Amino acid sequence: YTHNSPNMWSTASADEKLGLLYVPLGNQTPDQLGMGRSANVEKFSSSIAALDLNTGQLRWVRQTVHHDLWDMNGVVPALVGPTKQGDLYVLDRRSGEPIIPVKEVPAPGGAIEGDHASPTQPASDLSFNPKPLTGADMWGITLFDQLACRIELKKLRYEGRYTPPSLQGSLIYPGNFGVFNWGGVAVDPVRQVMFGMPTYLAFTSKLIPRADVPPPSDTKGSEQGLNRNEGAPYAVVMGPFLSPLGIPCQAPPWGYVAGVDLKTGNTAYQHRNGTVYDMTPLPLPLKVGVPGIGGPMITAGGVAFLGAAVDDY
Repeated sequence: YTHNSPNMWSTASADEKLGLLYVPLGNQTPDQLGMGRSANVEKFSSSIAALDLNTGQLRWVRQTVHHDLWDMNGVVPALVGPTKQGDLYVLDRRSGEPIIPVKEVPAPGGAIEGDHASPTQPASDLSFNPKPLTGADMWGITLFDQLACRIELKKLRYEGRYTPPSLQGSLIYPGNFGVFNWGGVAVDPVRQVMFGMPTYLAFTSKLIPRADVPPPSDTKGSEQGLNRNEGAPYAVVMGPFLSPLGIPCQAPPWGYVAGVDLKTGNTAYQHRNGTVYDMTPLPLPLKVGVPGIGGPMITAGGVAFLGAAVDDY
């Protein structure tokens, strides 16, 4: 492999009987700029790759996002692959073919000059993808807070999921925390159910031309603030879509616990998870549902555990 290849950034799994290792792959950096990516990088970015445990050779690859600009990112042996954009890919472990149907859907165009956006994106029929945000979804702990969020939403480019990053600033929803993140999901193979923590927290992403990027400081790159993207034509400013008071602009809930019946592909339940007890001036145990990126666990006895919400008390 070459330097800056798509990386395995989450948790791998294996099927010893089939002799396959399943590797979730991310992106070549910078995440928000796709110009200059090679054909091999395009093939393996944002995908699930199956490797032969004996030889290390590639057996199959299934891509979940084409030309990723967002950092997203019968009875057969199945693999369940959760994604940041909310789609759950249920694949035949032997071949990578979908068990629950996957279709191509139109996606917004208009990427930054010199880059391009894929005209379609894969979409699984089993998905926790949220509805698009509107002005009616903006809220705040004061009317002024809510108004500021509505004004900011109007300024941002937003055409639904897969809105490309832009110079004016784009709303990215689902955001960089995903719907599902590196914590993944837990699956009970006997009961054939899945347990996970879908998170809904919008982000903003604004490209900054290289000539306008401020001089370097001691601040390191992170999921929030300025990512310098040294060597690329643009830096990016990104972070959660927050009100002037630091509260998410979109109305809660921002996090759930959810179960899926994998035999039918139906959501069995979805409940708000977590309170704002330690996040507000008054310690009110309001069960609004808070974000989280940790992973769940299911025991053989059917008990599920999750300690991933950001309520730290």
